[in-house]
Amino acid sequence: MKQKMLKNILSVVVLAALTIALGGCAGGKAGDGSSLDSGIVIGIPQDIEDSLDPHEAVAAGTKEVLFNMYEGLLKPDSEGNLNPALAGEYSISEDGKTYTFKLREGVLFHDGTAVTAGDVKYSIEKCADAGNGDALNLAAAFSNIKELNTPDDKTVEIVLKEKDTDFLSYMTVAVIPEANKEPRTDPIGTGPYKFVSRSPQESIVMEKFEQYWGEPAHIQNVTFKISPVDTAVMDLEGGSIDMYARISSAQAAQLGDNFNIEEGTMNLVQAMYLNHDCEYFRDKRVRQALCYGIDEQGILDLTSEGKGTVIGSSMFPAFGKYYMDELKDTYPRDVERAKELLAEAGYPDGFSFTVKVPSNYQPHIDTAQVLAEQLKEIGVTADIELIEWDSWLSDVYTDRNYEATVVGVDAASLTARALLERFDSEAGNNFINYKNAEYDAAFESAVNTTDDGEQTKFYKECEKILAEDAANVYIQDMASFVALNKRYAGYEFYPLYVQDVAKLYILE
Repeated sequence: MKQKMLKNILSVVVLAALTIALGGCAGGKAGDGSSLDSGIVIGIPQDIEDSLDPHEAVAAGTKEVLFNMYEGLLKPDSEGNLNPALAGEYSISEDGKTYTFKLREGVLFHDGTAVTAGDVKYSIEKCADAGNGDALNLAAAFSNIKELNTPDDKTVEIVLKEKDTDFLSYMTVAVIPEANKEPRTDPIGTGPYKFVSRSPQESIVMEKFEQYWGEPAHIQNVTFKISPVDTAVMDLEGGSIDMYARISSAQAAQLGDNFNIEEGTMNLVQAMYLNHDCEYFRDKRVRQALCYGIDEQGILDLTSEGKGTVIGSSMFPAFGKYYMDELKDTYPRDVERAKELLAEAGYPDGFSFTVKVPSNYQPHIDTAQVLAEQLKEIGVTADIELIEWDSWLSDVYTDRNYEATVVGVDAASLTARALLERFDSEAGNNFINYKNAEYDAAFESAVNTTDDGEQTKFYKECEKILAEDAANVYIQDMASFVALNKRYAGYEFYPLYVQDVAKLYILE
């Protein structure tokens, strides 16, 4: 189908969803008095469906809220640096196997109790033993721990079996009090905000933690209000919410002069992820045909005014030394070659499959709409099924009851390993059921080497295998647009899927 026709089709979708385009930036910081007099209401597209326990959280939407309540020994900043947090200082032995962390003095949990080395030990061991949520990734990383010692209440010593150049990134794992037996419903952390209440399908309320050890938050009261994507513009203009992250470029155009639009990148790998247990997608030729059948830049042009970065594998540009820009050219659009491959695979007349897309993420819906139109040209019908986020988590991510899905995957621990580990044959979070012995060998080599150059080489080999094997239909690292009422400023983008509310402030 021609570009013009695709544009018309997407326009209908955009208008039907009241989606919205770009604006300006913020001003100076208010004095302490005014910044504490009021609150802010932040719209989020879905409720927290999995858990308020940071070690069980799966959904990116949950993690972006919990980021404000919890902290680890180290904490990432907006530049991707790992800075001391609950640990005021740390040291690493010459052989790279022993890490010693000294806890800050006077750090309190939200319930007023002091953070101890025992709480840190408990939190790490809880993740090492768990088999779900964030712990799914951390359990494998923490299996390299030989000893976890607490010589005193302020010292944590971790001895590794083998040197791990990524280990410090795992020390961002949230520290929770060992005494809290109900973290799923009663979250107690050390972050700049503490939990107040949750009204299912309505809101999550936090307030400034007055005894926070670090730079205090500027805004006293914060409410994360459930605001479906298709009502976001009305809710912003109507004043029921002050901020909404990850709106589309089309949506921003609908907003008036009371809003600034902050523009950044999501640091996500957006793709049409394919279930390799599905009959169609076991055949590499079918997967290659789908890759040849799409025009990634055309998708960007139609969904975000060309903004975003086309990618060709499971890595995004923020990981500079690992990112391979050339992989985006692995499968340039070639309709005839796609048809030839389908015929070779036994589908000369094409086939139909279902793409499950979370209904609360308009950018993924828009992408799926354009994908479906492009694939019609090679004789393939992609039927889009919109499902609620909790259903996506259970049906797609956990039960793997799907054929294909369009979503974005992030790097929760700020490592290349976090993006690539999920495609190892034995990985518990390998939700596409990918099995490739060559990939497994390259990944194992990457995580076992202690040489940074060698590790980079093997990670790049992993990316190349995923690209050439057409493991998924890779699309883009998405542009990110955040609508913020001009009464507020201070928004910062992170190389993680988070919203750092503590950085926001109210203007004079």
